[in-house]
Amino acid sequence: MKPVTFGIIGAGRIGKLHADNLLSRVDGARLKAITDPFLDEDWAASRNIPLTGKDHRILLDDPEIDAILIGSPSAEHAPQMIECAEAGKHIFCEKPIALDPEIIRNALAEVDKSGVKLQVGFNRRFDPNFSAVQHQVASGALGDPHIIRITSRDPAPPPAEYVAGSGGMFLDMTIHDFDMARFLSSSEVTEVHAYGAVLVDPEIGKAGDIDTAVISLKFANGALGIIENSRKAVYGYDQRVEVFGSKGTAMADNNTPTSMVVYNESGTIRDKPLYFFLERYEAAFIDEMKAFVNAIREDKTTAVSGKDGLAPVLIALAAQESLKRGKPEKVDSVEFT
Repeated sequence: MKPVTFGIIGAGRIGKLHADNLLSRVDGARLKAITDPFLDEDWAASRNIPLTGKDHRILLDDPEIDAILIGSPSAEHAPQMIECAEAGKHIFCEKPIALDPEIIRNALAEVDKSGVKLQVGFNRRFDPNFSAVQHQVASGALGDPHIIRITSRDPAPPPAEYVAGSGGMFLDMTIHDFDMARFLSSSEVTEVHAYGAVLVDPEIGKAGDIDTAVISLKFANGALGIIENSRKAVYGYDQRVEVFGSKGTAMADNNTPTSMVVYNESGTIRDKPLYFFLERYEAAFIDEMKAFVNAIREDKTTAVSGKDGLAPVLIALAAQESLKRGKPEKVDSVEFT
């Protein structure tokens, strides 16, 4: 079976990560090209990437390229998705597709019309720990889900200038947790009640955002959920989940550099959580790309669909409205035609 030949739009931190994975860690994949208006040519040369450039349209016109990975700035995702679909290229798009649901729906309609495959980059679904918890839910081992708890705390806040253009905490950070809530519950979020504060960095507040939040969720299957976020956990990148059901509970704890625990007269000592998200989700980034390649080669449905890309944005917008109005908000239906 011939490999899937990729082109990448965007050579920032995420684009470079995916490039390295496609070059050596994903069976059945071949990276032919990467483009970026500010491409580091020395980096590209060090990877022996055959084709480089500043204009992504060279990828659209290349008949050898089967799939395009979109890792450009978020505002460019939806227009580039449409271009890729019109060129007949399969699409892997980093989140978010867009911050406006109508723009997302329009882009997804064009993708559906073209018949190409689309996978959205919600990589946490592919984390071995979280996917194991979801398997317990899907298998029925936990019975009916009652409570979904998600803890997500960054090790350090982003600069205020980043916050100003990010769409806000719910659309930038918590969007991953909204996706995990749907994934772990196997249900849709129907209502949110969000509480937020500025407790970490006053500059984030001046930029019009929050840095600390607790969000209550209601699901279509009757389950309840809680997400708690902070932009700064002094001990590292804190990522934990729990699903409590009628027959039991399943939890996933933080990843640490080692599993060693020391007990002595002074107390108990163990490693802090991994500090950086690229370390924490290293395996997930690789596995999501393996799943995308397999979906193309075996003509299967992708693991994270366009609908999965739209739903967390709808939840995030409802959370923003809830925070603004100080009361629960219904979530718009993810269904579209």
